[in-house]
Amino acid sequence: MKARFLAGLVLLVMALTSCDETTETIGSSLTDNMDFLKITTDSFRVTSRSIIADSVLSRNAMGYLGRIKDPETGAYVTGDFMVQFNSIDTKAFPVQDSIMSRINGEVVADSCIVNLYYSNFFGDSLSTMKLTAYEMAKPLEENQMYYSNYDPFANGYIREDGIKVDKVFTLADQNVDDSLRTTADFLPSIHLALNDPYTDSDGKTYNNFGTYVMRKYFENPNYFKNSYQFVHHVCPGFYVKIKDGTGAMAYVNISWMVVYFKIKDEDGNEEVGRTSFSGTEEVLQTTRITNDQRSIERLANDNSCTYIKSPAGIFTELTLPVDEIINNHENDTLNTARLSLTKMIDWSDSDYKFNMPTYLLMVPKDSLYTFFEKNSLPNNITTYVKERDHTSISTGSSYYSQRVIKKYKDSYTFDNISNLIRHMAETKKKGGSDYTIKHPNWNKVVIVPVTVNTTTTTSGGTAISRVMNDMSPTSLRLVGGSENVNGDIHISVIYSKFSNK
Repeated sequence: MKARFLAGLVLLVMALTSCDETTETIGSSLTDNMDFLKITTDSFRVTSRSIIADSVLSRNAMGYLGRIKDPETGAYVTGDFMVQFNSIDTKAFPVQDSIMSRINGEVVADSCIVNLYYSNFFGDSLSTMKLTAYEMAKPLEENQMYYSNYDPFANGYIREDGIKVDKVFTLADQNVDDSLRTTADFLPSIHLALNDPYTDSDGKTYNNFGTYVMRKYFENPNYFKNSYQFVHHVCPGFYVKIKDGTGAMAYVNISWMVVYFKIKDEDGNEEVGRTSFSGTEEVLQTTRITNDQRSIERLANDNSCTYIKSPAGIFTELTLPVDEIINNHENDTLNTARLSLTKMIDWSDSDYKFNMPTYLLMVPKDSLYTFFEKNSLPNNITTYVKERDHTSISTGSSYYSQRVIKKYKDSYTFDNISNLIRHMAETKKKGGSDYTIKHPNWNKVVIVPVTVNTTTTTSGGTAISRVMNDMSPTSLRLVGGSENVNGDIHISVIYSKFSNK
């Protein structure tokens, strides 16, 4: 019981050690004459550098569509995305006799619309953009990994003689009345009309794409019983590509394809009928990111700091001083290892600065890709997620302006990565004398911007349910780098051990 009690006291001491006072004799004041709890603290330098993220796993519930200019670099970032639609109903359409829309006695659709609803956006909502929606020749498969540099054109996924629809748009749709646009339940969207004559891969022509979908249903309703059947036999999906324009990027979270037709109601009167197919997490949505590679390389080579930039731009690599932390403390308990990454203050006045990431993932470098491919969650042993700290406010004059502006000092503090330090040390010890030669990244971690989904636990708290690469435009310039003049990154540790007086 005494050991358990003293272990609890260590946790209290961990909080006290945020001050600069010595902790050499704290243990003696907490224990009796039989035991002596010795607590020591130390701090070690952590080295860091920027590394280029050539691509990231593009498996996200959000699609990113647009082209924006990074004010920090002047480089352009483009997001194009592929959407598939889900069908889970073998009764997707009403019985043929009730459909009044007909040509030469055959049922037809009056129109077919794809709506791309966006929950948020980056940039100027009045920027004029132009996109092209291409019909896919075959679906992306669920059992494959698609990264953000995957090119559907180069890999033969675009149907050469299929649908090709151009659309000029602004994210602030001026065709929508202001009174509607400001309501709480209004969902802004980009509308794509698929109403031109359509010829399928068998050479059969329909008056529009909706009629094709409707006729496929009446030929074989089983094609509509699940998403696999639908994307393989009816509609493989669409690739939406930015063709022109700069200044805005939409975060598309919901996609719908709606087929409209006229039907008879119970009284024999005509009314509008519709069948909808959703783009949801049950089917793939992948974003292709195109970055200015020369600008990315230039930033990665800047050793006065380190960078984190998304989408798919730059990560920060840390080399943890595992040997220094463990040496001469083999018989001690490593209670805490605290590491804080500090954002360098940015005095830029741009209205369209990239946001700071909300969450950062710390992951061993050799697990950078498999973590996401396996849908892993942070285990607080080898992987950690940290939400942005918002610590203090400083003021100063902008370099570009004499006016005084307020700025925030932000950081990301990983409060205790002692499990990771111990894991790295133990793995190295078990690996033998040549372990570090075979595993040169053994003590390296990568800091990655991520998005996090949470669920409510039975106790009323929250738990992380999913971690994905952040594909939104974010930017972070951190204190660090081999030529850093802003102070070193340190990892602060607390050891404890029991010994006789």
